[in-house]
Amino acid sequence: MSDSPHTATPPISTVPPHKVAAPGVARRVLLWLTSMNLAVTLLVVLAIASVIGTVLKQDESFNSYLDVFGPFWFAVFRDLSLYDVYSAVWFVAILLFLVASTSSCVSRNAPSFLRDIRNFRLNAQEKSLRGFAHRAEMRTAESVEGIVPRVQALLTRHGYAHRMKASPQETLISGRKGGLNRIGYIFAHIGIIVVLLGGLMDSQIQLKLMDAFGMVKVETRNIPASEVPKDSQIPVGGLQAFRGTVNIPEKKWGDVVFIGLKDGYVMQNLPFKIYVNKFAIEHYDTGMPKSYESNVTLTNKTTGEQITRTIEVNHPLHYMGYNIFQSSFGDGGTELKMQAWQLAGKAGVAQPLDSAVFQKKSFDFDHKPYQIEFTDFRLYNINPVAGKDGVVHQQNMGPSVTFKLRNAAGEAIEYQNYFLPITFKGHQYFLSGVKRSIGGAQQFLYIPADHKGTIDTFMAYLATLSDRQKMQEIAASLIGEVDSSVTGKDQATNAQIAQSASASIADLIGTFVHQGFGVMQQKIDAALAKRNLAPAEAKKAEQASISVVRSVLERAFLETLAAQGGKQEFTEADAKFFDDAMDAISALPAYGSPIFVQPVSFHQIQSTGLEVSRAPGAIWLILGSLMLVAGIFMSFYIHYRRQWVLIKPEGSGARLLVAGSDIRKNIEFDQAFSAMCAELMAITQAQPIPESSPDPQEPEPKESSA
Repeated sequence: MSDSPHTATPPISTVPPHKVAAPGVARRVLLWLTSMNLAVTLLVVLAIASVIGTVLKQDESFNSYLDVFGPFWFAVFRDLSLYDVYSAVWFVAILLFLVASTSSCVSRNAPSFLRDIRNFRLNAQEKSLRGFAHRAEMRTAESVEGIVPRVQALLTRHGYAHRMKASPQETLISGRKGGLNRIGYIFAHIGIIVVLLGGLMDSQIQLKLMDAFGMVKVETRNIPASEVPKDSQIPVGGLQAFRGTVNIPEKKWGDVVFIGLKDGYVMQNLPFKIYVNKFAIEHYDTGMPKSYESNVTLTNKTTGEQITRTIEVNHPLHYMGYNIFQSSFGDGGTELKMQAWQLAGKAGVAQPLDSAVFQKKSFDFDHKPYQIEFTDFRLYNINPVAGKDGVVHQQNMGPSVTFKLRNAAGEAIEYQNYFLPITFKGHQYFLSGVKRSIGGAQQFLYIPADHKGTIDTFMAYLATLSDRQKMQEIAASLIGEVDSSVTGKDQATNAQIAQSASASIADLIGTFVHQGFGVMQQKIDAALAKRNLAPAEAKKAEQASISVVRSVLERAFLETLAAQGGKQEFTEADAKFFDDAMDAISALPAYGSPIFVQPVSFHQIQSTGLEVSRAPGAIWLILGSLMLVAGIFMSFYIHYRRQWVLIKPEGSGARLLVAGSDIRKNIEFDQAFSAMCAELMAITQAQPIPESSPDPQEPEPKESSA
């Protein structure tokens, strides 16, 4: 039994507990789909996925992600499909579940809401009206016939639509307003469904299904568009929605876009051609890009109609139902003139090398085949550099060319060589960046520039060191100068000793040039170990051997300077150049290339990166968004309210019972209800009747059976 006099006592069930029927499977599935917990969970997951899709740039090449994240995290993110979140299977599945959940909510609640806003609840019973928290009772001397039109006029003034049910015992006037609040619920939920369906229409679900059923084959090779096989191409109209990219050089045209799929791509044909008349780019003073745009001519393949437009960032071109965005820029095959300096064999000898970005050059060195693949040209290279004061600032290091050197086994090392010498700590160097693996760190080779800002002196010195006969002559000359001051030996003996020693020194220098300082020192240690010297004597002998080698290297450097410009004196700048040259030569064996490619000049050809999309779901996204916003506003700012006035004759007068409800309990309705009751008492000259404390519950009014 209930303690509240206004709460009906539920009937006692006579059905045994084990006979109560459990909900069916369909009913349980419907309850689960329409549960708030499921909706909130799905929305949270979608929100997290959207954040990931916003922070992590989507649809980039796998190599780009591998460079940024490294092998381990690259594989993890790839397996989670984070590089294409919005077309991932799990993301599409969540959208479908959310569509099913929202549709179930609408189908479950919309009919009752629509019935509710059409129903005036004229069968409400007095007992249920007394159970409302908002209620008032009053007595008036006016007759029922005189009160009814006043009550109806009052409800009309307050915006209530009303109906009346009269009987000899009582008259019930029921009013309602704010029915759009209920419509707002339906609008908001249908808007969500429309937005989700629009998103599904614009996703890659169709392309993924085509791939799953073998209707299209993913191409993984980096080949020209003309060589892409037919089973990796999609005809015009083959996809209802897609988003692809294409790079087109200036004065060239394209009529396809490439859509990333798995670890490769498929090619989508377009119904029009895109010819790039001119690509323009503006830079800040630091060299960073400020803005860029493409002037293009579009030609309809069917009619031949042409239009010329300029595409800017954030200002796309809409043509034939396609959207063309300015998304990026790159190299379009810049022409390059270079010098290829040999680092082994005939070291220091240069040969002209003319090529272009995206071209390949093959050559043989020491009976081994190599291939150079030029991949990129950059006009500006902004890198952090520490100044003399120790403060790091951004510096433009000028243009550079990036290429890969591939050996016969297919292994490649990537190099980035700069056109101009870079100033570092007051001295100039020719810079070559080396990256041995994808995602690996870039290391640098510093080759000192001479006083003219050229690489000639270093390469001439390297040629001198690589000439074994020349080095043996220099070593013999130094040994001869030493022996001339030593007495007690005949001339023949001195000559024999000098020849043997100079040959050994020349071999050590050859080892230093081709294998590095470490291997040279190992040879010295191995030779000294055969003499069974004491540790102290062995150490002195090792230092003496290295000192002799350094003296020969210095003499070779002086002779190189003399041959370069007839220079006789040895300055402090020459000493610094010599030390830097020693460091560079010592690093050459680990450089990984038999040649050093020195860029000389270029003719830049730029390409524009365009993103072409077809999004038939966009209109539905807009429509759904408008419905969602309208529904939210109707739900929050329109109040669904009901008012009942029950009039019973009492003697010559009447007794009035007023009850009201608002779907949201708020102070505003408290004030509005009080004001309406006060106005009702004023127009009917009624007096309030004290009541017992109201029940805090506000049930829906029970209706008597017809």
